[in-house]
Amino acid sequence: MRTVARSVGRTPLRVVTAPAASRALSVRFFCSHKQHKQHKRIPTTKAVINPGVLGALAAGALAGWYFYSGEPTPSRDSWRKVNFHNVYKDIAALLEDEDYDDGSYGPVFVRLAWHASGTYDRKTGTGGSDGATIRFKPESGHGANAGLDVARARLEPLKKKYPHISYGDLYTLAGVVAVQELGGPTVRWRPGRSDEKVSANCTPDGRLPDAAQGANHVRDIFYRMGFNDQEIAALIGAHALGRCHSTRSGYEGPWNASPTSFTNFFYTELLEDKWVPKKWDGPAQYVDKDTKSFMMLPADIAFKTDPQFRKYVE
Repeated sequence: MRTVARSVGRTPLRVVTAPAASRALSVRFFCSHKQHKQHKRIPTTKAVINPGVLGALAAGALAGWYFYSGEPTPSRDSWRKVNFHNVYKDIAALLEDEDYDDGSYGPVFVRLAWHASGTYDRKTGTGGSDGATIRFKPESGHGANAGLDVARARLEPLKKKYPHISYGDLYTLAGVVAVQELGGPTVRWRPGRSDEKVSANCTPDGRLPDAAQGANHVRDIFYRMGFNDQEIAALIGAHALGRCHSTRSGYEGPWNASPTSFTNFFYTELLEDKWVPKKWDGPAQYVDKDTKSFMMLPADIAFKTDPQFRKYVE
């Protein structure tokens, strides 16, 4: 098994400050050439980018991607009053905590950003991070979102400190900060999300991936958002971060030995290790045969057994 040192630096964050006019952003065409020129750098210290990490695309999509849904609120333009340089620095200061998990809130911030965004439906234009409905019941109580109250609570003081920032912007920016501070790529990110005031526009349960399912289910979920197989394989690389908790998802354990570093270890461990069913009373999952220290979900294994996914993993 491989280990790497935790990143101690930061990379610049590109912020697109053009008005948020489009209703959807694609992974491949994040912004127009004109908007690209309007990027502003947020000064941070430098992080190490792990070469050859397909998950770079995953993180950029996961943390920087947003969609509009529901009726806009009067706070649509309030982001213009926010100093995002300062917000970035304050989020970064919240990451490290030796009393939480593996010493970092970074992985759960990435998960919050992803789950807030991953409910998007391209055909209906519903779901996604605009509106931040993930903070309302019933969506906050969906099984896939178990444990994300921890991340929201950690970020809540910053919402009070910066009242003009929307929850949608705060949650997705937290994902961007986490990716960069844990050694991932520079992520282009755009402010301008608004917040729903009530839970009426919460998305139905079932829009996020079910870890117990296989390749067909994974494609159904991600094709709905407009991803292709290569992009799906890139997104799964975010499983290099964090761990599962039996008290939340029902599953238990980290995917690799460096759960607070952004690496391509998810892919290398998936391909190089032999994975066997875990013998326990919990849901079906896999552990590495040699040490039984690391785990894979049934949906993860699909990226090794499905030929189309596997070629991108390789």
